[in-house]
Amino acid sequence: MAKSPRDGEVLFLLAKSHFELRQFDAAVANAERAVAVAPGNSLYHEWLGRSFGEKASKSSWFSALSLARKTQQEFETAIRLNPKNYSAIQALIEFDCTAPGIVGGGEDKALLKIEQLAAMDEAEGHYAAGNCRRQKKDYPAAEAEFDKALVNAKSPELIFDIGDYAMKRNQPQRLLTVVAAGQQASPGDPRTKFYRATALILLKQKPDEAESLLREYLSTAPRRTGYPRPALAHDWLGRLFENQNNRDAAAREYATSLHTDPKDKTAQEALRRLGKA
Repeated sequence: MAKSPRDGEVLFLLAKSHFELRQFDAAVANAERAVAVAPGNSLYHEWLGRSFGEKASKSSWFSALSLARKTQQEFETAIRLNPKNYSAIQALIEFDCTAPGIVGGGEDKALLKIEQLAAMDEAEGHYAAGNCRRQKKDYPAAEAEFDKALVNAKSPELIFDIGDYAMKRNQPQRLLTVVAAGQQASPGDPRTKFYRATALILLKQKPDEAESLLREYLSTAPRRTGYPRPALAHDWLGRLFENQNNRDAAAREYATSLHTDPKDKTAQEALRRLGKA
């Protein structure tokens, strides 16, 4: 019996669901089935490439080589099918910037693709350049490119990935710039609440507002790639209460975080620090 486009969409959603659950074998299997149903769908190829890439990161060296090549091939196919699939282009540039030459990577290839991308969309080009420098741990250069990207960025995923970077680097002013860009590109996106709250906590300002924003984020945000995990929101609530020297409330938030994600090292270390392990 012939497959319908709807069959491909169901398989694609299954692949993304397994990806979110970090079940990469199942993600690959369903993405491959989606591609078989609709071989001309750029997005299906992109996510098959992402699934191959994550599976490669968990595999033995020999298996990882084969999976890395498949990752690259799927990203290239996605871009051939839709030359303006910016997320696939970004993924391929990151692959080229980080993967060794033995699997087809190389920074020289990445730089050429960054130039081509910048000619299509300046903000995407600056983000790609910054992300490549981030992979190389050249943080000052990465931040200069990220700041340029935020000026005219249209992609919420691009904007909030910079927010994730700024959060990890404890940069409240850059976080506030991310929030402003996010509000313009995607009004109502719950991630603006999360990143504004983290900026306020880092600045030790408006604790009531920061707590309210994180509670709202926990109650409204979807649980998918690109959105900070609930455990992370509880970690920041714990940090907020530590700022206020409210150790019991902080410990409750870290314990909730650990219940949500038993591998959360931030919560584990915080509970030890508070004598609540």
